[in-house]
Amino acid sequence: MPMQALRTTVKVDLEKDAGTLPYLHNRWHPDIPCIDKIKNNETVKIQCVDWTGGQIKNNDSADDVRDVDLTKIHYLTGPFEIEEAEPGDVLVVDIQDVQPLPDQPWGFTGIFAKENGGGFLDEIYPKPAKAIWDFEGINCSSRHIPGVRFAGLIHPGILGCAPSHEVLKTWNEREATLISECSHMGRDVAQPPNATNVHVGTGDDSIKEKVGREGARTIPGRPEHGGNCDIKNLSRGSKVYLPVHVAGAKFSVGDLHFSQGDGEISFCGAIEMAGEITIKFSVMKGGVEHLGMKSPIYIPGPVEPQFGPGRYIYFEGFSVDEHGKQHYLDATIAYRQTCLRVIEYLRRFGYDDYQIYLLLSCAPVQGHIAGIVDIPNACTTMGLPIDIFDFDIRPEAKPEKRDLGSCAYASK
Repeated sequence: MPMQALRTTVKVDLEKDAGTLPYLHNRWHPDIPCIDKIKNNETVKIQCVDWTGGQIKNNDSADDVRDVDLTKIHYLTGPFEIEEAEPGDVLVVDIQDVQPLPDQPWGFTGIFAKENGGGFLDEIYPKPAKAIWDFEGINCSSRHIPGVRFAGLIHPGILGCAPSHEVLKTWNEREATLISECSHMGRDVAQPPNATNVHVGTGDDSIKEKVGREGARTIPGRPEHGGNCDIKNLSRGSKVYLPVHVAGAKFSVGDLHFSQGDGEISFCGAIEMAGEITIKFSVMKGGVEHLGMKSPIYIPGPVEPQFGPGRYIYFEGFSVDEHGKQHYLDATIAYRQTCLRVIEYLRRFGYDDYQIYLLLSCAPVQGHIAGIVDIPNACTTMGLPIDIFDFDIRPEAKPEKRDLGSCAYASK
């Protein structure tokens, strides 16, 4: 018996304002209405816009990165009702394929202004910048970071089921407490509900008002449902196990990435793209209790860029910051120092720091915690693939300053 063609639940229109499209939304809330119903054990195709809804353009200026409106993000496709899914079940998301849209074969990586999103190294690199990446089958390259080409580990940055009203209340209360406790820090530590540019798909004005008042921002991942976890290994062949909190699960997906390094350090640090994801959905009845689940679980797929033994250079970082201050077992400080060691190393070949910062955000680097028990220093590492470069970067190679162009910067 011939197999039936897979159903495409949503085809996105890249020419229209994402905030007007009925199949998208940009907040988490249980009252956002479903846009379609998917059967238990059905496989479907779902198209997604990029996470900004098309705010970033394929050009040589980062003014769009400087001026991006973060009240609009992330635009997710959904929610979808999954038949038979009930609170306490687990939704099994089998990612069968992810691809760029054929009529938009490019993506972008950005460094946002410190005052508008920032990034992991924003104290050191505060200027807005971006790189455009052109897709060539499974590979990508950039006119803004020449000398580099690599295969993408393509994946969704965001997938999750809607919170219940109780879970949503927990999110808002604990994040409000954090904002209050960290008011002395002089920077955003979380984003509370914000009605500006809220989009609820097919929801009416009353739902829009309620979601604007209560809806959780999509910026962080959260333990109760996953969300924006930006895990690069959730690629083709992966299975993700998500707890269900509301009837029908109300599943949403978006923020597709062509490639990403561990940490996505520049905030807009993956190669962001519009694309299509193919997913098989199945319901594990009573799965939350069966698995003792407190947060999502995943099994990575078999698809990953392959670099042979000895084809990475690993850099170490410790919880002693760039000013020489000692921190106690702080893996965040250590990983920041690890990133800076790679930037210093690659600078010798002719790249500027912003090009390297962008590259480490989106190339298939391997970030690891090496040790968090040997007081006082946490140790982290980053593995840089040697073979993504078209010149020799091994420690034995003589570094020659090359003309390696520039990433795109914002005008003054």
